[in-house]
Amino acid sequence: MHRLKPFFPELAPAQWELLERMAALHREWNAKINLVSRKDIDNLEWHHYAPCVAAIKFLRLMDGATLLDAGTGGGFPGLILAALYPRARFTLADSVGKKITVVSDIAARLRLRNVEVKAIRVEALAREYDFVTGRAVTSLPAFIQLVRPRVRRGEKHSPANGIIYWKGGSLADEEAATGITPARVFSLEELLNDGCFKEKYIVHYRREDLARARPPAG
Repeated sequence: MHRLKPFFPELAPAQWELLERMAALHREWNAKINLVSRKDIDNLEWHHYAPCVAAIKFLRLMDGATLLDAGTGGGFPGLILAALYPRARFTLADSVGKKITVVSDIAARLRLRNVEVKAIRVEALAREYDFVTGRAVTSLPAFIQLVRPRVRRGEKHSPANGIIYWKGGSLADEEAATGITPARVFSLEELLNDGCFKEKYIVHYRREDLARARPPAG
């Protein structure tokens, strides 16, 4: 985590210690289940943790905020955000059972009491949440259509309720495809000062704009 620390002075020593323990568990599990490319595991903290931690630069949550991490996979960004926002409540959902086994184990071993893990398809959920997060789950138009029924109206947090998505590739192409513009865009290349994050972004879409999004072509 030493490479991350200069970029995120907001984090307390106890938070860094928790993230370090989490990374050790991710490495332990990755030896059994391919959560992260085996070639990339040495870069776990920089390539996978740093983009998730970057949310602290803009995300301000009131106590009791609810977040759904849709298609959580190995827990990116859901587990990392749960460690950073202990007073928010996180639901980590994925339809792949072995990945749910991993995130359940990590959450339990780290005693993350603000995490609920569900082996379920997102469309089968009935609740609404303040935010729905996702990281490279599917195309952005498809993700918006999948999760927008799960987003609750509201503006008590900063930013306003909506979707927060970690994506790569052209912003212009997906704006044209969805027909809506994100309310906020954060360039990970600029934030982390590293060209390996070229065209990688965190985008925020407000709940009030989601109804106008076009479905994926075809």
